[in-house]
Amino acid sequence: MSSDDFIDVTSLSAAAALAAIREGRMSAEDLVKGCLARIAGDEERVQAWAFLDETRALEQARNVDRVRSEGHATGPLHGLPVGIKDIIDTADMPTEDGTVLHAGRRPQYDAAVVDRLRSAGAIILGKTVATELATYAPGKTRNPVNPEHTPGGSSSGSAAAVAAHMVPVAIGTQTNGSVIRPAAYCGVYGYKPTFGLVSRHGILEQSRPMDQVGFFARTVEDLAIIAEPLMGYDERDAATRPIARPNLREVAMQDPPLPPTFAFTKTPNWGEAEEQTRLAFDEVAQALGERVRPFEVPSVLADAWAWHATVMEADLARNFHELYERGRDQMSASLRSQIERGRRVSAVDYNNAVERIQATSLALDEVFDRCDVILTAATGGPAPHGLESTGSPAFCTLWTFAGMPAVTLPLLTAENGMPMGIQLVGPRGGDARLLRTARWLVSWVKELENSAS
Repeated sequence: MSSDDFIDVTSLSAAAALAAIREGRMSAEDLVKGCLARIAGDEERVQAWAFLDETRALEQARNVDRVRSEGHATGPLHGLPVGIKDIIDTADMPTEDGTVLHAGRRPQYDAAVVDRLRSAGAIILGKTVATELATYAPGKTRNPVNPEHTPGGSSSGSAAAVAAHMVPVAIGTQTNGSVIRPAAYCGVYGYKPTFGLVSRHGILEQSRPMDQVGFFARTVEDLAIIAEPLMGYDERDAATRPIARPNLREVAMQDPPLPPTFAFTKTPNWGEAEEQTRLAFDEVAQALGERVRPFEVPSVLADAWAWHATVMEADLARNFHELYERGRDQMSASLRSQIERGRRVSAVDYNNAVERIQATSLALDEVFDRCDVILTAATGGPAPHGLESTGSPAFCTLWTFAGMPAVTLPLLTAENGMPMGIQLVGPRGGDARLLRTARWLVSWVKELENSAS
């Protein structure tokens, strides 16, 4: 292939790229070279990568090409380049957790998700930028749509790398809004599965009751493709269960038996949404017509944002205690404040807040008796201007706290041309149906746009 062809391959979806490799129309090396060329041309502007070893990436690609050429069995992700958030351990690359306090850190073993990626035939292209210890202090990454705007956080580099076509899919994590928010800001698809479907072993621990792995892609189908092989029981993560892996891709690509219904909710923090966000969602609800039913978050959950903060900050204080003691002067003011607040949380308050996680999920279950998914904003507005903040995760907090699956779809555009996401939330365990409904909504919006043009 020519150098122009190498750039062109980065416009392929993960599904299309995998099909081309499987059918011999493209090699994994071709795809990796295309990704590396795209990175070389745009990394200075976007700064999505914390670590990139071109030689190692090409070596992996040639290895998987050789496996295929020799007629050996191949995995579901054979030859697919993937970006990995730099709080996820990789034995052959540094994992520095977005902090100078872990500069040069080299894990001995792969995280569970990395091990499963390799087993599925994926190519670990490199490590994407994370914010400081996956909290709020920004890293170096900029929003590819407009570099003067934040990409969001904490999975900043993963979202930006996918948005800039540097890699077809990427892995992130979410303890509050760290997948859904940057995906919405950067204009890509983001998916946070049901709590406990993906092992967190080998990933920086913030809050064991709420840490979750998530995914970035440029189509709903690609979200299913990358997520499904990574799900499953892991005895090293007590949150996982020995249950059947959901058939994400198969179900997501089906047409729903009936047009889905949406529970449109203006969450208790709806007042924090920008006027253009509120107007845009009113228009979406109006356009969906009888498929939308209004839904009010039960009043007993009004304190869920406070419960989340109690759990998260107490856990940050516990998990980052050693780092705080030896390096607090090298921490951001925002992280120091979170840790210091967490140190003041009583055991009674912490345990009471943790116990409310299950109660919150149960309180929200009732809506799914009459609706397929909850429809709401992914963020309060488009990515804020400036790089001093990663934006507010408040529109993700309730669903993350409850451990419910969520997906954001880049279907709205702000007045300034920046993307905005529509967030869909499903019941715990309803991931496949959630993605099916998400794909239906994407198709419905495209039909609506075509009929209007």
